[in-house]
Amino acid sequence: QLQLVESGGGLAQPGGSLRLSCVASEFTFKYYNIGWFRQAAGKDREGVAYIDENRSTMYTNSVKGRFTISRDNGDHTVYLQMNNLKSEDTAVYYCAATGADYLNLWYKEELYEYWGQGTQVTVAS
Repeated sequence: QLQLVESGGGLAQPGGSLRLSCVASEFTFKYYNIGWFRQAAGKDREGVAYIDENRSTMYTNSVKGRFTISRDNGDHTVYLQMNNLKSEDTAVYYCAATGADYLNLWYKEELYEYWGQGTQVTVAS
């Protein structure tokens, strides 16, 4: 069973940057498509970014041009580089994995089989 562990969260100032990491437990990770989701206090969880096994990427509109998702299959890791952070980016960030290709439905959390425990990102001055 694939296990995912996120790290890299913390406190950042508005306009600052953070890089989140999602490390997988198995070498088969390279065959999985990975999504980053976030959940702010009192809100539903939402899809942030997605990368498939061919490195095609998708982003929610609010982070386009600010966030970049990438993967290093050799290190079993997916990254989320977050630049020009805003207070509205404050949330718990989760990575999730799916073995199926849902490029056009990547933002639907119910399509993902495996989830990490989450890492808190707080953007405040």
